[in-house]
Amino acid sequence: MNIHEYQAKALLHEFGVPISRGVPVLQAADSEVAAKTIGGPIWVVKSQIHAGGRGKGKFKEASAGDKGGVRIAKSVVEVNEFAKQMLGATLVTVQTGPHGKQVNRLYIEEGSDIDKEFYLSILVNRETSEVSFVVSTEGGVNIEDVAHNTPEKIVTFSVDPATGIMPHHGRTVAKALRLSGDLAKQAERLVTQLYTAFVAKDMAMLEINPLVVTKQGDLRVLDAKVSFDGNALYRHPDVVALRDETEEDAKEIEASKYDLNYITLDGTIGCMVNGAGLAMATMDIIKLYGMSPANFLDVGGGADKAKVTAAFKIITADPNVKGILVNIFGGIMKCDIIAEGVVAAVKEAGLKVPLVVRLEGTNVDAGKKIIRESGLNVVPADDLDDAAQKIVKAVNGS
Repeated sequence: MNIHEYQAKALLHEFGVPISRGVPVLQAADSEVAAKTIGGPIWVVKSQIHAGGRGKGKFKEASAGDKGGVRIAKSVVEVNEFAKQMLGATLVTVQTGPHGKQVNRLYIEEGSDIDKEFYLSILVNRETSEVSFVVSTEGGVNIEDVAHNTPEKIVTFSVDPATGIMPHHGRTVAKALRLSGDLAKQAERLVTQLYTAFVAKDMAMLEINPLVVTKQGDLRVLDAKVSFDGNALYRHPDVVALRDETEEDAKEIEASKYDLNYITLDGTIGCMVNGAGLAMATMDIIKLYGMSPANFLDVGGGADKAKVTAAFKIITADPNVKGILVNIFGGIMKCDIIAEGVVAAVKEAGLKVPLVVRLEGTNVDAGKKIIRESGLNVVPADDLDDAAQKIVKAVNGS
């Protein structure tokens, strides 16, 4: 689960992390009060969307101007003007794709007198099963570009979970950023605060870009991107309360209500599979035969008829889906249960696109009989290769 920048900063501030003063704004009419509350003489008006590259992004609407999704304002009047232009407009960045995202929230923040910019992130290293830091003196730019062009400017290290964060970790960061004296002490303190927040809130990723040194000699978090481990959210109702469903795909939200593992993709063939590995193989073979999957959907091993019905409805709700491939290998999940769910869903939601069903495993004969006697226009398949060829052929109309 992702949250907005202003929410991430408020959460980090609870752990003592130094941030700039700022006020979230949902209506342009509130921007003037927010700006006066913060003071001046410089303000930064930031679009709040779940995507990076906001500063270099462009709005689709001409009325929103061409100054990007992060703007410097030099008066309260200008803050209000920017708020009117940006709220409700669609911002397109390198991470949103061409459709962009509508800006429904702004964060108005005090300006900072920046001397240096750094990069710092914390993430779970799945190879070592440890929390790792990634640090670079090259802040304010894409870390991917730094890794490609000047990898020697990136320092990484992991924290042993048996000891937790230690003073030498802070000194490592200070050395990597070439900080000394009081700034080195600030860096050591910040590293402890960030690691503590990361572990306490079950974060999956914490990215600060940039982490800045002001001309007043203060280390400050100027931007923050945080995502959380979805499997641990039950422990953090305060984090769940921060969820902004307007930033998420409606189909993915619906799928989460049924504990379905669903991700929207850009293709035209909808997939319903049980097991993540089989789902990946199904998507791969669709690509092999020249088309692309419209989704990743793993119904899991313990799905019942209602869950399968919900999954089918979610697939058919996608207007990009031109055909559907159901690929089930029955182990814990029985083929007859899948068949009953598919039949129920088709009868309730209707079927306007080709449907290919491949069943194998537990109760396969019963499942095939249910499909065969349903009266539905379903194309049966003997194996995965056969199923992929048939759905691609059906969608192509050949």
